[in-house]
Amino acid sequence: MSIAAIATLAKIGLWFAVLMNVAPIMVWVERRGSAMIQDRLGPNRVGPFGLFQSLADAVKFLFKEDLTPSEVDKPLYYLAPALAIVPALTTYAVLPFGPEVQVGGETVKLLVADVDTGALLFLALASLGVYSLVLAGYSSNNKYSLLGSVRATAQMISYELALTLSVVAALIPAGTLRLDDVVAYQQQGTWLGFLPHWNVFPQCIGFLIFLIASFAETNRLPFDLPEAESELVAGYHTEYSSMKFALFFMGEYMSMATLSALGATLFFGGWHFPGIDYTGHWAIVAAKGFTVLLAKITAFMLLFVWVRWTFPRFRFDQLLKLGWKVLLPLAIANLIAVAALTIGGVL
Repeated sequence: MSIAAIATLAKIGLWFAVLMNVAPIMVWVERRGSAMIQDRLGPNRVGPFGLFQSLADAVKFLFKEDLTPSEVDKPLYYLAPALAIVPALTTYAVLPFGPEVQVGGETVKLLVADVDTGALLFLALASLGVYSLVLAGYSSNNKYSLLGSVRATAQMISYELALTLSVVAALIPAGTLRLDDVVAYQQQGTWLGFLPHWNVFPQCIGFLIFLIASFAETNRLPFDLPEAESELVAGYHTEYSSMKFALFFMGEYMSMATLSALGATLFFGGWHFPGIDYTGHWAIVAAKGFTVLLAKITAFMLLFVWVRWTFPRFRFDQLLKLGWKVLLPLAIANLIAVAALTIGGVL
């Protein structure tokens, strides 16, 4: 087997291992984080500091009775949970986590899919997530599930427009759709002589749009209308149990991680951090790049948790009004401004 093939398998395995562990780790972080915010203890019985609580939950899901209602559309009912994790398990392929390295005399890029349209491919794959929610609601033969899936469709389509425009604005100064080139652009010089050359500083509005749209795309509070317990029982996954429910759960956290990685790549320099030396043995270089990217993803994920336990849920009309009447016009104005500044040589 060639070095290139081995490197590709290693990169896939690394990302897969990280994404598969996102859900259990974040479940613990959510519980302990909410407990700290609400001045209570949180899980503290199963293992030290409740660290094994997620493992206990995973075992519970594996052995819990798997119920399938009699009137569901079974092919679509079974397909929906599987589709829930497909976007997250594919979008990571275009995310760079380090510079080019030399392995056995061959040049290896530290990203899985070295394509010219990386950002476009990411957005295309991420948009497939809505099909899982629609199929789950439609196939369940439950009015609450159907209402949840209809809400999810309207919400995700509404906020995808603003999300995409904010991504395009971040790509314009770099003049490319390749995410590794976007990271390279953010390594050039500084802003105002002391700030890192990250897109977040000149495009703070674009980043804010991206951040808000990311919450809506992942159905996180304050945008969790598709599964609002007080109105829809559990929304599109009301009729799911056991591992099928767990797949929806995992898909949400994986999508949070991949969107966080995209945000870090577009606005915070990706795997690069000023002052870190990215020379030396290829394994050390790869470890440094991946650690930096992972740290930035972690910061995003902690923000997701903080927002969930801080802000109340929107009404659905408020959610759509924010998406169409505020974020979309703002994203268009931001795109025009960035394009003008780029043409003028400011960015």
